[in-house]
Amino acid sequence: MSNTTLCFDFGNTRQKCAVFKNGDLEEVRVLEDNLEQSVINLIQEFQPNFSILSSVIHHPESINELLGQKTSFHLLNHTSKLPITTPVGKPSSIGADRLALCAAAVHLFPNQHNLAIGLGSCITYNYISPRHEFLGGSISPGMNMRFRAMHEQTALLPLVEATQQFPLIGYDTKTNLQSGVILGIAAEIDGFIEQYAQKFSNFNVLLTGGDMPFFVPHLKKRIFADPYLIFKGLYAICELNHS
Repeated sequence: MSNTTLCFDFGNTRQKCAVFKNGDLEEVRVLEDNLEQSVINLIQEFQPNFSILSSVIHHPESINELLGQKTSFHLLNHTSKLPITTPVGKPSSIGADRLALCAAAVHLFPNQHNLAIGLGSCITYNYISPRHEFLGGSISPGMNMRFRAMHEQTALLPLVEATQQFPLIGYDTKTNLQSGVILGIAAEIDGFIEQYAQKFSNFNVLLTGGDMPFFVPHLKKRIFADPYLIFKGLYAICELNHS
């Protein structure tokens, strides 16, 4: 019998859904602005058995009700059954997206030191110990947030977009901004990895998020890059909570 699971990731920039069939990731969809109608369309198309939602936005409660009526639904939060523990000051304050990243890390690399980095609206650095403890990490502004900040908080700097091709030494305002933001973030990531390397002799670095392709070519260290890492973590958590 075929089992279909919808894994929803509602982020600050995009809302997406991954479709798993019998444990295999089949496809990823970006949802339209009308979230409720998008969810209805996905349910009608795929007839899912299970669903899970990770949300860091104030999404309509009707979506939870709809998924609960049509599927075996789980809303990810700090009370969920997780493959990690969260011995931090306020577990309730941990973003659902960070929980999913940590779950993916221990699923792929169990009983090891893991640093899972999410490149989204913000950049999150998430450390998981060999005992599968999420002990926290760091949060810094994401790529587009940095571009917007320089535009909105100055009188003359333009709002520019990221690109794969730009020079180290910018030759105009646009390329100066691109070099500063993209290479600056790459240097930040390398710096964090280096500090973790000084603390842990053997650890894994996992990289994911919508902005990931802009940075992988500029990083010095060997990393495990997977654009769908958060969805794989969501699926693992969904399985755990419906077992």
